Amino acid sequence: MERVELKLLGITRNQLQTGVYAMLLEEKGGSMRLPIVLGVAEAQSIAVKLEGVTPPRPLTHDLMVSIFHRFAIFPEQVEIYSFENGVFASHIRLTGTDGTTHDLDARTSDAVALAVRVGCPIYVDRAILDRAGYVPDEDGVPITRLDTMPLDELPLERLEARLQQCVDDEDYERAAEIKKIIEQKTQQS
Repeated sequence: MERVELKLLGITRNQLQTGVYAMLLEEKGGSMRLPIVLGVAEAQSIAVKLEGVTPPRPLTHDLMVSIFHRFAIFPEQVEIYSFENGVFASHIRLTGTDGTTHDLDARTSDAVALAVRVGCPIYVDRAILDRAGYVPDEDGVPITRLDTMPLDELPLERLEARLQQCVDDEDYERAAEIKKIIEQKTQQS
């Protein structure tokens, strides 16, 4: 398994669905990008940290970091280890002062929100990046194999873009098929 380190580029709001956001990760030293859909709370938590805003009360991820520090537990890395049915899964590797390590299963959005706070690296398996990622052209438009992938394997962000394209092209039969897949994926997450 080849691991690739990622950096967080930012958070975007979905133009088609209210309350749906995506974070965009990019391969360090490369051009592959990985979009991951996340909810409002996780998007807010990541955006607050990226913008350098200090909320009056700690957000959930800030509380977790405080607990880690209080009990001398150090988040070492985040690893995105799975991509099934359009859903990513991650581990957060924690190390204690005695050197013991533990990998905790986490939603990728939560794992990244913690990584942003503590500055630990984010990794993904190369096969996942190749399957769910894309290479943008000079205008940021994806150049990728995603256009040939089965619809049910595409990330939500790509499905939503295809849905909009089908509506624009008046291909309503294909749009209905894509909308059904989006609804199934949304219910799974």
